[in-house]
Amino acid sequence: MRVHARPPRVRSTASIKRVSTPDEIEPFLSDAAHYPGGHADEVCFPASEADVAEILRDGRRVLPVGAQSSLTGGATPQGGIVLSLARMNRILGWTRTGVRVEAGLLLSQLEPELRAHDLYYPPVPTYDGASVGGTVATNAAGAATFKYGTTREWVTAITVVLAGGDVLDLHRGEAMAGAQGGFDIVTTDGRTLRVDVPGYTMPDVRKHSAGYFAKPGMDLIDLFIGAEGTLGVITEVELRLVSPRPSWFAAFVPLAGDDAALALVADLRAESKRTWETADRCGGDVAAIEYMDARCLELLREDGAFVHAGVSCPKDSAAALVLQAELAPGTSRDDAFRELGRLDVRGADAPLLRICRILVEHGVFATATPVLPGEDTRRDALFRLRESVPEGVNRRVRERQRTIDPSISKAGGDVIVPFERLGEALTRYRRIMQAHKLDHAIWGHISDGNVHPNAIPADGEQMDHARRALIEIGMEAIEMGGSPMSEHGVGRSPVKQQLLRRLYGNEGIAAMRRVKEALDPDYRLAPGVLFPEHES
Repeated sequence: MRVHARPPRVRSTASIKRVSTPDEIEPFLSDAAHYPGGHADEVCFPASEADVAEILRDGRRVLPVGAQSSLTGGATPQGGIVLSLARMNRILGWTRTGVRVEAGLLLSQLEPELRAHDLYYPPVPTYDGASVGGTVATNAAGAATFKYGTTREWVTAITVVLAGGDVLDLHRGEAMAGAQGGFDIVTTDGRTLRVDVPGYTMPDVRKHSAGYFAKPGMDLIDLFIGAEGTLGVITEVELRLVSPRPSWFAAFVPLAGDDAALALVADLRAESKRTWETADRCGGDVAAIEYMDARCLELLREDGAFVHAGVSCPKDSAAALVLQAELAPGTSRDDAFRELGRLDVRGADAPLLRICRILVEHGVFATATPVLPGEDTRRDALFRLRESVPEGVNRRVRERQRTIDPSISKAGGDVIVPFERLGEALTRYRRIMQAHKLDHAIWGHISDGNVHPNAIPADGEQMDHARRALIEIGMEAIEMGGSPMSEHGVGRSPVKQQLLRRLYGNEGIAAMRRVKEALDPDYRLAPGVLFPEHES
């Protein structure tokens, strides 16, 4: 397929803002992963695609960043220019099926506008402070992936500035890989950049954020989604939206352990899939189920999080779920309350009753904490409770880093396997952590088979064991038909870069490098992200 680039549009009246003093640069030298060694010559804040093109033509290394919420070090600069898209944060217009925005717009800025228009963007990741461009660059996913899929499925168009300053406008379905398995991108000076689609096969799982997308006959737009800023700088994005917004029922469900949690999730998944397949108006419709293991619950108790959230969790609980089910748009709290009053009425049927009867069948309805439509404060508290787990782990890691050993850092995995193998996977993950004598907690998006095993190392020696454990866990996920990088990307993490090579082999990495070299032959865009800089 032949695709023609264009020159950038005329620059806006605003000029590029640049900062270069140590105090001004310092806030941009680390991301959410606290990857060490961040440094940069300057930080540039473009206001238009023409500004972005000018910065890229500078000839120096460039790291495009949004909110710097990366958990893999992918937004930590290692010299050169930090290109912050913070000023490019406008909503550009509404389409028949969605919205077009600049890449620097934060999801938290987009959400109030969606509410005002009775619209819903389903693949929002757990952290809504991320930028739209950042989520596209990593093919981010969130709690509702079980029903809605990843960011990729909701991106209908992007504008991307290539390393040489040319611009591509890509609309889904318009630029597909040709019979020869690639794309010919014609630059504004008449050169043809040949991009060959890698020949590896990606894992068949619900979400996957590990290197370049590759599939026979693929859409060119998908090459840039999930490329982590290594192939171009995304400046505009068109998103597909849901209208009208659904109403939600949520619940915190404490359980006896993993077996009970997996059995309940299996039934909720089965009910929801039947509903989607048959369009049953009375069917249960679960969009997301979050999981916390016994160690997670211990941390929440230690931190007083249950009291703060107004949630009861029996002390003998060894696992817990937070589920979110969709109800018909406009369903009110009173509607839901009346519906629950019919729970024991023979023949009564409705989506909420289907979900609650599954909870009754599993013997957990009485101990669950339900949240009805319209109880937004209580619903937010449930999801903050889940987020209190990684916050608690990260806080303990930082404290040990400060008081015990500065080499201690975050040591968390992001693995996914087919749901049918998740019980086996959890057993394997725990066996590995225990073999390395590591304190650990596991949480995540259980409805997808995606969990985050996290070590809580006590000292520098345990940090070495944590890295080895995470590689072993990633290898187990690969062996079980899954992916060692589900939703956070690869970034600069040595563990994740090693797992990327294990996933696709040397030839797969070589094929990715050929794509990189076709579009960015000097490796100036996001150097060190995905690939070690000095690896042959």
